[in-house]
Amino acid sequence: MTVTVRFAPSPTGRIHIGNARTALFNWLFALNNKGRYIQRFDDTDVGRSKQEFADSILYDLHWLGIFPDVTEYQSRRVEIYDAAVERLKAARVLYACYETPEELDLRRKVRRTRGQPPVYGREALTLTPEQVAEYESDGRRPHWRFLLPNFTSDPLQPERTEVHWNDLVRGEETVDLASLSDPVLVREDGTYLYTLPSVVDDIEMGVTHVIRGDDHVTNTGVQIALFQALGAEPPVFGHHNLLTTASGEGLSKRTGALSIESLREDGIEPMAVASLAVLVGTSENVTTAHDLNELAGHFDPAATSKSAAKFDPDELFVLNRTLMHHMPFEEARDRLIVLGISGDKAEPFWLAVRGNLDRLSDAVAWWRILSDGPQEPAEFSGEDRDFLHEAFGLLPEEPWNGTVWKDWTGKIREATGRKGKPLFMPLRLALTGRSSGPELADLLPLMGREGTLARRP
Repeated sequence: MTVTVRFAPSPTGRIHIGNARTALFNWLFALNNKGRYIQRFDDTDVGRSKQEFADSILYDLHWLGIFPDVTEYQSRRVEIYDAAVERLKAARVLYACYETPEELDLRRKVRRTRGQPPVYGREALTLTPEQVAEYESDGRRPHWRFLLPNFTSDPLQPERTEVHWNDLVRGEETVDLASLSDPVLVREDGTYLYTLPSVVDDIEMGVTHVIRGDDHVTNTGVQIALFQALGAEPPVFGHHNLLTTASGEGLSKRTGALSIESLREDGIEPMAVASLAVLVGTSENVTTAHDLNELAGHFDPAATSKSAAKFDPDELFVLNRTLMHHMPFEEARDRLIVLGISGDKAEPFWLAVRGNLDRLSDAVAWWRILSDGPQEPAEFSGEDRDFLHEAFGLLPEEPWNGTVWKDWTGKIREATGRKGKPLFMPLRLALTGRSSGPELADLLPLMGREGTLARRP
């Protein structure tokens, strides 16, 4: 059987780093098992779901290196869910309920005062035909609940099964269905909540492994029961820990916190995002992988901690710098062209400056410095100005090669007696306007003798 996974967000906002963690877990699991990856949009909530969000999610996934084998929309599969509903009704495990939200809330409060769990009491199962007819005549329309399985033959008895599974991430897991209300699968207006379409699609699409956040553990107990009610073998489930902000707050598509879009616009590399999203909160060291195939070699669902993992943007910038410092020119070339950095000097320029970049776009400032001189010329004391006047007078004639910086500073040291920082810092400030940066030995040949002389204070 081909391993088949799916990532099924609701297109109600832009995905954040936590959503990307789930997508990447599924993608890497498929890579390691030569499996299939399905992109599925849970867009049955017509009021909140938007195509623009679905498109942005696909764009973000492509940017991360995830390319689905197939893309599905649940809003286009309603007939399949309708058929499943009829099967559940025929099996007498989907029943109509007519309570209003206010009535349900009152019943929950009553159960709490009696020391009972605030779950639905299955009162709708005892409705007479006359009561149903009265509700219908009053204009009430039913919502439909799934009857969670019981040990006993009497559905009104409180004793219910415990659901067990061997979790891909967490090991042995148990959900006690006695602590849960029979879930609503169909709203009064006939639209579907999350549970039914998800299970039906997993069956129809041949999903073998469901990997998602550990906030779904309880849902899994219910869904396994629903798989069985529909005569299907449940997939293997894995529930990874969730990411929070550095301060411990949850992430949300609605707030846009740490959205993939915002990280991309901030100049963060996709593999910096992917590496931290996958490896944080696991027993693996958080290091930068060059691509997703390399990252897959470090990925093991069972290595994931059971406690929440904090996503610290400072770690992201560290990983991003590491990627910059080792990025080959061939990988950067096209993006540099877009930034206006091209020509014969582009490659030696990139090799000279990449070790000082936080983001690829930072290269533009250094390109301007090399092309036009310091953007903000430095101020010098009279002593340093005299030193620089003498130093520039000792500039070697062309042609220049890789030793020009060493030759020049050797002459300056001999003529002025300066060495170390008193020699190098005034030269760096005069040439670049900055107190730190790439090796001047690499920059000087790119400036040329004429361009260097133009920087004499």
